[in-house]
Amino acid sequence: MIVELEAYHHTEAAAHSFGGVTDRNAVMFGPAGYAYIYRSYGLHWCVNFVCERAGSAAVLIRAVDPATGIALMRRRRGLAEKRLLCSGPGRLTQAMGVTRAHNGLPLDEAPFSLISRPDKPDIVTGPRIGITKATNLPWRYGLAGSPHLSKPLR
Repeated sequence: MIVELEAYHHTEAAAHSFGGVTDRNAVMFGPAGYAYIYRSYGLHWCVNFVCERAGSAAVLIRAVDPATGIALMRRRRGLAEKRLLCSGPGRLTQAMGVTRAHNGLPLDEAPFSLISRPDKPDIVTGPRIGITKATNLPWRYGLAGSPHLSKPLR
């Protein structure tokens, strides 16, 4: 279950799409419903869901509460504590085996599987983290009370 994400829109300077189309961000300018994968600081893969029909907007998936495949995630991450498997964008892609090879893949086909929640979750918001531009926007969203958030939201 996705428990934390951050929104990015082409009209604000922290978005990869802010400066226009490049080879790296081209998926963001396509239709909604595709994965945009990029390397953060040359170290970690990050997975985003392109989410605007006109393109150039996406949400960074920051944390999930893993429910299946936990043994494989533990091997990939080299740790046992479930809470730390996917509590951060780099951690979750490592645990789930997401790489650049997933860039541009549709989110409604394997290897992705998105299922809507049957209920309305209690969501808390706050400023995005790990960025230096447009830090004033409260576009970080998390499931209230989740122990799997990358950092607490107040």
